[in-house]
Amino acid sequence: MDSPATDPFARTRALFELPDGVIYLDGNSLGPLPRAATARIRAVMEDEWGQLLIRGWNAAGWMDAPARLGDRIGRLIGAAPGTVVVGDTLTIKVYQCLAAALEMRPGRRVIVSDSGNFPTDLYMAQGLIGSLGQGHELRTVAPEEVAGAIGDDVAVLMLTEVDYRTGRLHDMAALTAKAHEHGALTLWDLAHSAGALPVDVTAAEADFAVGCTYKYLNAGPGAPAFAYAVPRHHGAIRPALAGWLGHEAPFAFDPDYRPAPGIERLRVGTPPILAFAALEAALDVWDGVEMADVRRRSQELSARFVTEVEARCGGEVTLSSPRDIGQRGSQVSFRHAEGYAVMQALIAAGVIGDFRAPDMMRFGFAPLYNTMDEVVRAAEILSEILSERRWDRPEFRARAKVT
Repeated sequence: MDSPATDPFARTRALFELPDGVIYLDGNSLGPLPRAATARIRAVMEDEWGQLLIRGWNAAGWMDAPARLGDRIGRLIGAAPGTVVVGDTLTIKVYQCLAAALEMRPGRRVIVSDSGNFPTDLYMAQGLIGSLGQGHELRTVAPEEVAGAIGDDVAVLMLTEVDYRTGRLHDMAALTAKAHEHGALTLWDLAHSAGALPVDVTAAEADFAVGCTYKYLNAGPGAPAFAYAVPRHHGAIRPALAGWLGHEAPFAFDPDYRPAPGIERLRVGTPPILAFAALEAALDVWDGVEMADVRRRSQELSARFVTEVEARCGGEVTLSSPRDIGQRGSQVSFRHAEGYAVMQALIAAGVIGDFRAPDMMRFGFAPLYNTMDEVVRAAEILSEILSERRWDRPEFRARAKVT
């Protein structure tokens, strides 16, 4: 275990606003506020928007921000410069990349996904299939059955690398290779991967990847998403959402769409500059951080949490994440019949995780700011709540809109 003097994350923890008395184990859903983000947003508002006005698009580099920020995210996911673009929402990026991939496999009609995929990805596939009206099929199987479901009729393999509920980790390289053996393309959702574990889309030969920036990348609620496409596909992508900033010459105001070269064609609308300011500050925290160190520490934190919870809580909770730390991302989930109420009691006691239906309590571990002491204390508090049945109160059973 690193001493405070040699701890590579002592510096990064100090870069976040972390409320006193709170153990934050929900960075897999929304990362905390980077301290520098407030000043950065203020500077963009006052010095750029306030003083430059519309001139900021050129003078402050606003128009180039989607590519510039994309390259910074690319470092964290193993993507080459010029292959990642930022903007819009993750849902939009899923739609764009899935539509492009399907068009690149015109003789095939099957999309393979799994039951652990995030629902919005499945909804986008269902909606796209309905819009195309060409007889496509979404084939959803259990996570462990994905490899066997890939056949010569498959157009696209669409998966979330880390299961949002259990943290189960897919083997991106192996499944991509299997898809390519059968002539299929791959679309990987990195929402629970980027910033949580080493990702190398280039080495895995992934065709497309998408992700959000408000979880482990800590860019704030509703922060913009990103999309990756391998360079060999850039010329073949015909954007289904042909927005004006994905045009070859946006300010020519051509009535006919001509896609921009390279990854720029996956741009759609006007960049959200204030949100980009927060993202830029959040990405500054990652400067000098090695993903191998993040992975090592996150495995230490999650393994200790599992050990502590199972030792203290007996048979009251059941581990629903893979027990092998190499088979899960940076989160751990436990089941309890009253999981929602237990989680609300935990939050009231200063331990913030979250809940996913029907009975799953999720705990995310972010080495940039979580410590081993916090992990142990969180397990202690969970044990106290369970043993004293402190969760069994009406206010903890009342369901809020966001769980």
